[in-house]
Order: sequence, then structure tokens, then C-alpha cells
Amino acid sequence: MGIQRRIMAAAIGIALAVAAAVGIAAPAQAAVPDGHGFVLWNGAAVVPSGTWPPTTTVAAGGGGFYRVVFPGQAAKGGVVHVTAISGRPIWCQALRWGYSGADEIAYIGCFRPGGIGIDTPFTAVFASSSPPDGIPGHYGYVHADQTGGIVSEYNSALGSGNVVTPTGSTGEYVVRFPALSTPGPFDGSLQLTAANSSVAAHCEVAKWRSSPGGQDVLVFCFDGAGAKLDTGFTLSYQFQRSLFGSAYPPKHFGYLWNAPPLPVPNLGPPSTNFNSLFGTGVNIVASSGPGLTLVGFRGLAQRPDTVQVTTEGQAGEFCNLQAPWAYNGTTVLVRNVACYTSAGFRVDAGSFTSYNSEF
Repeated sequence: MGIQRRIMAAAIGIALAVAAAVGIAAPAQAAVPDGHGFVLWNGAAVVPSGTWPPTTTVAAGGGGFYRVVFPGQAAKGGVVHVTAISGRPIWCQALRWGYSGADEIAYIGCFRPGGIGIDTPFTAVFASSSPPDGIPGHYGYVHADQTGGIVSEYNSALGSGNVVTPTGSTGEYVVRFPALSTPGPFDGSLQLTAANSSVAAHCEVAKWRSSPGGQDVLVFCFDGAGAKLDTGFTLSYQFQRSLFGSAYPPKHFGYLWNAPPLPVPNLGPPSTNFNSLFGTGVNIVASSGPGLTLVGFRGLAQRPDTVQVTTEGQAGEFCNLQAPWAYNGTTVLVRNVACYTSAGFRVDAGSFTSYNSEF
């Protein structure tokens, strides 16, 4: 084991030892959602406009490790998604999450190429849901371990029944959300995050297909050096509804797929460019330079809110936010989605961007 991996494993071990009490008591079960929260960390403090519940806290442990507490959101299972915010090639991953008393606690690690821990601003989302579900649209998620075993899942049509299948090649998994039916070939949006408490890891959507039978996603995962890696991950699917499945559906959310071929911004079908106020095809995307994409969500600005980004590719690319999202009147501006090779060089990669307000 290399020195950086040993250092990181030791640091994570310390962080998780502190978390040993997490998950000691089961929370009450309820209809969608059991719990959800999001946080914007600027590197020094929680930013209220990007955080819910308002009393959510972040404790920095040094070397890129963080403890996030979502008060009153204790829930069984669920998923965590996290996106680094930096002008440098940095990604973040979920280490572990669980409940302690009434609170949900998530541990996050952030890294630069080579798998070296580094402090950075970030935005993170936690969501856990259980049936019954009477909300319009489709929503589903899986938390899978490195073998493809499902740790936690949700399917708005079936309650459960999602399937994760390793392909037989290192770091490759096929995820199926049955009964989340759309015409195809592509409808809705995806968010994907590596979940690993032992080594640096990041994942990307390699292929995706929508059909009346459901959603099929090919996931590729990599280690800090860009080699394929068997690792846990979280994957969420949304179609005309919020990323965190609120029981009181927010009126302000949207998503957009910047699909290959690139470098020219190449929007996917209108059904992958959705705005909860204005429908399909109205969100904007424009190139800001090699590896940089400006994204705009018209009319949706409603704080508190959050943005998540996921990479599409097959060669170990990763994407982050170059800066926190901003506002021009009621338009939400994401300036920019920045994508990198596994070695940290800018690259024109595909990406999924999801904007979600609490309201």
C-alpha cells in the first residue's frame, strides 16, 4: 500500500471511529421522504442560502475530511451526493452516513488526482425515501457496495426492486430502475457519487438508456490515479421531480444533460432539459472554454437551494463546480461546470447538472 493510501486510510479510520455511535437507533418510518437535507460549505462556514435545514453544521477534520450533521433528518439508508467547488481539479466522495438520535450524519472526503486528500468548498445532498409515493414524475436511487450488493434503494413506482449487476470487468456496474417508464431513448437526469471509506474513488455515467421498461445505467468507477476500481456508489434518477423526493414537492427544480459529442455544448433531447416552471428545453448551456460549461436555469431561483453535478464519460474523467451558483434575477447561473481528466487536465466531458430548491 502506497504512503498516500496509508495516510488517507488512517485519516478516514480516525474520522469513522468518531462516528462509531452513528446508527444506534432506528428512526420512525414514514411516507416519502423519511429525511433529506443539503449543505453549501464555502471552505470556512456553512452558507445559509445553500443549506437546509438552516441549522445544518459542517466540521472540518483536515486533509479534505468533513462531518456534516443534518438536524432532525434521521432516516434509514438513503443516499448522499456531493460535488466539489473549486477552480482546481478536485472531486469529493461520500465516506459514510447514518443516523444518531434525530440527526443524520454524513462523512465526506475530497481529493485531488493521485488520491491525495485536500480541503475544498463543496455542496452535498442527503435523501432517504420510503413508500407510499403519490408524487408526479419518477424518482429512484440505489446505494450499492463494491460487489454490486444493494445497501439501500428506492423506486417511486415499486417501492423497491432496483437491480445492480457487476459486468465482470473491474469497476463496471449496470443499474436498472424497473418501472420508472419513459418513452426513451433518454428522459430525465442522473446523479452519481462514489461511496468508499477506504480509498479515494470517483464514478461516472458511461452509458444510459430510457425505455418503457425503465432506466438502465452503466456506471464506471476509478481510483485516485484513474485506474478502474470496484467501489460502492450512490446513483439517483429524477424525471420531472426533485432530486430529494420531498413529501411536499418543491415548485423550483430543473436538470440538464450536456451530452457528447463535445467540445461544442450538445444538449440531450428536450426530455433531459427540464424546468419545473416552464417545461422542457428551456434551460441553457454554453461553452466557457475547454472543459468549462455555463449552465442556466431560467426562473427557478428560490433559496435555499442546491446544485449537483455528475460526469458522463468512460476514461476516468470527473467534474466539479468552478464556483458556487449565482443569480441573475430569477435565473440560476452555474458558472461553470468544470471537467478534468484523471490526471487533472481540463477536458470536454459530458455532464448532468441538477438544480433543486427546498420550495
